[in-house]
Amino acid sequence: MAQEKKKKATEKGKKTELKEEKKIVTLSKMPAETFDPHRIIRTPLSTEKSIRKIEFENTLVFVVDPQATKQDIKRAVETLFKVKVAKVNTQNAFIGEKRAYVKLAPSSVAADVSADLGLI
Repeated sequence: MAQEKKKKATEKGKKTELKEEKKIVTLSKMPAETFDPHRIIRTPLSTEKSIRKIEFENTLVFVVDPQATKQDIKRAVETLFKVKVAKVNTQNAFIGEKRAYVKLAPSSVAADVSADLGLI
């Protein structure tokens, strides 16, 4: 009976060793050379609600990669559009897409960026 417990303990120890060896590279931990903002941001969203947010709240709405973090989204928007981001909120929609609500700093104007994208 004592031998069976030792076997189970060693098997558990092996499992933990395997978990430690396995390393997953997330999008946010990618080096600057391999970071692709086009992989993060898929499309801008042009619904009535998103246009209202552009005009009144200085916020842009994008459909983004489901595995992207808020830091990834902020970094991608700042590199693509050369603006300063104040805050990022995310929403996972029922249809399987992830939306990012990106509030720009007062120094940047969302209407200018949306005009460049062809939304307004």
